[in-house]
Amino acid sequence: MQDMACKHKFQNELRLEQIDYSPTTLIVGTFNPDMPTGNDAQWFYDTAANNYFWNVLPRLYGQASLSNSTIEEWKAFCRSKRIALTDIIESIDDADFNNAEHVRALGGFSDRALEYKFEDFNFVNIVQILQRTPTIGHVYFTRGITEAFWRHQWNPIMLYCNRNQLHERRLLTPSDAAQYQLGAYNLQHPEDQLSQLEDYILMRWREAWHDV
Repeated sequence: MQDMACKHKFQNELRLEQIDYSPTTLIVGTFNPDMPTGNDAQWFYDTAANNYFWNVLPRLYGQASLSNSTIEEWKAFCRSKRIALTDIIESIDDADFNNAEHVRALGGFSDRALEYKFEDFNFVNIVQILQRTPTIGHVYFTRGITEAFWRHQWNPIMLYCNRNQLHERRLLTPSDAAQYQLGAYNLQHPEDQLSQLEDYILMRWREAWHDV
């Protein structure tokens, strides 16, 4: 079986070369696979019904959810708030579309599966983007870095931000993977229960987000 690279579905947009404004905020995700089949995402964070990114992000700015909006509306929002989006992985070069485990790992959009199923990655140079785009003052990664795989990739970015006085934070994942944290929060706060996962993610993002 011959390996073939699985590229990012929006590879041409990862280095911010397509945007027509000067961003002040950069949000970094993980990977959106350009699979042979199964990925009908129209843009960043539009990969699954259980991703709350476009619900939470506009609400940080006091606006209504954009969960059911169009790519044009998402891009217009980002332009108006001077937000740029990218991901940390550009391609997985040892992906084999004849390997059922690889196809399942990519189709499940699971960060953990990426760590354990693949070894040959091509990463986006986030530091280079920041050097080339000095208007960016706020940098966010939409997951934690407790695992060595992600920590190894994010630490140089965190170091660059710290050295250059950029506001850098890691955000709670905007996916169903945050359900465990919501359950723990409700156990610890019996008088302040949250029933909707998107509301909990919003609360956590507000703790890390810069003033708007």
